[in-house]
Amino acid sequence: MKYLGIDYGTKRIGVAVSDDTGTLAFPLAVVVARENAVSEVCALAKERGAEKIVLGESKDFSGKENPVMHDVKKFAAELSERGLAVTYEPEFMTSVAAARQFAPTGNRKANPSQENLDASAAALILQSFLDRQKQGK
Repeated sequence: MKYLGIDYGTKRIGVAVSDDTGTLAFPLAVVVARENAVSEVCALAKERGAEKIVLGESKDFSGKENPVMHDVKKFAAELSERGLAVTYEPEFMTSVAAARQFAPTGNRKANPSQENLDASAAALILQSFLDRQKQGK
């Protein structure tokens, strides 16, 4: 099964895609968070043959939902309404982890390529999900 991974943000939405076997995740694109973002993600899913969307579940340090989770849930509902299966994957500090790939200090703002960071954060979320699926958890 093929998957799309999503790192939802209020400005940019990072998108990753799995290989055909659902084993490895790769950064794919960044969609600007605007009115037609759901349509753009649906088009990417169709174009790539993704059967399921894995959406990062954002929580704070205490394990409670971040304020952005309201928007994430709304985004998930809109994807579901368009016929896409959506599941959540817990994510924590994936943007910081992605920044470390591009900037040794991990400073997200020091790196001009936000697209690489957002898509890479989505790949980290998706890879976490794929690894758990492989382990049968």
